This record gives sequence, C-alpha cells and structure tokens, in this order.
Amino acid sequence: MKSIIQFDISLDDGVYTASGVNTPIVTEGFTFEELQENIRDAVALYFEGDDPASLGFERAPAILTNFEVSRPLYAGRA
Repeated sequence: MKSIIQFDISLDDGVYTASGVNTPIVTEGFTFEELQENIRDAVALYFEGDDPASLGFERAPAILTNFEVSRPLYAGRA
C-alpha cells in the first residue's frame, strides 16, 4: 500500500501546475496557496466513492509536493 500521494509542481506563464507522480491527477492554480487547495480538492475527488485500498493507498495517505526552482530564480544568490 502506498502511504504518499506525490505531485511534481511547475510554474509556467504565471500558472502553477501539479501533476500526480503516482496518480492520474493534474490540477492548476494562479497562486501556490490556490494550488494547495486545488490539490486537496482533486485528491478528495479522486478517492470519492472508492476505498483508498482499492486504488492501492492506505486509508489516509499524505500528500507530498516537489517544486524544482529553476536556475534563473536562484542564480547569483548566496
């Protein structure tokens, strides 16, 4: 059983996109806070009406997000 739902997050043209690594979930938001809420909603919809175990997950999996900071955002910073 998986205990974590993992998302990769990217920022393109002012829109954050979260793509599920181990689930077929994709959602967006204009702010990181909005994206967090949309991830929670999307995960709830994914499990709605199903037993998480039937989808290979523990009863209450954690949500993990990965956000890669691009070179121009940190270049030259100490």
